[in-house]
Amino acid sequence: MVAYSGGVDSAFLAAAAHRILGSRMIAVLADSPSLARRDMEQASAFAHAQQIPLQVVATEELDRPEYQRNDANRCFHCKDELFATMEALGPKLGFTHIAYGMNADDTKDFRPGQRAAEEHAVLAPLAEAGLTKIEIRALAKAAGYPLWDRPAAPCLASRVEYGRTVTREVLEQVERAEESLRQLGFRELRVRHHGELARVEIARAELPRALAIDMLDAISAALKQAGFQYGTLDCAGFRSGSMNALLPADVLARRGA
Repeated sequence: MVAYSGGVDSAFLAAAAHRILGSRMIAVLADSPSLARRDMEQASAFAHAQQIPLQVVATEELDRPEYQRNDANRCFHCKDELFATMEALGPKLGFTHIAYGMNADDTKDFRPGQRAAEEHAVLAPLAEAGLTKIEIRALAKAAGYPLWDRPAAPCLASRVEYGRTVTREVLEQVERAEESLRQLGFRELRVRHHGELARVEIARAELPRALAIDMLDAISAALKQAGFQYGTLDCAGFRSGSMNALLPADVLARRGA
């Protein structure tokens, strides 16, 4: 069973597993409030196009108080819920092993979900092969997969500042805001949730367009329509995992803590 989100890593892993194992594999997609509907649809579409067996399961991490409180270990509780759900599903479908799309670069970053994977004995074939994100994108491109250059799309909860309770309403607010900005033509972005304030990160290559007065007005209107009182455009541009910059150094030093 491949833990499948539709991102380039898990999609490449699922496609490779299907090419080699055929019906002896299945991709498992977790349908939860933290997964944007756009990402859900794209993940389902890729699996269908590649004829990859797909099982959609509901995960209930949002019911866990330890997940809701949104501390530095939030990702552990999310992955723990996912892998526990897959373990329960495995015997019903005839599977005994779980794999996920961790790559070699992920081992150098703050990823609490890695501890959950270790506790559930989840395999990480891409990391074991030493494949970096750039290499996986290159292999996906060579294979003709249209998602090879898809921007990274971590869960919606990763946009919520640490310590702010993660709720369904908060996640939906982030999703509405990001979808509105994509409708304005932006490709790589994050809307960081700081309560009444939305901090918008847009890829530096796209920032000049965002800084036009008419576009700033459109961005502001989109954020207010999503329910934010105030909006700010981060001049540093998009940075993956920028919320982690606020964590204490001793926490960040614990890889996979």
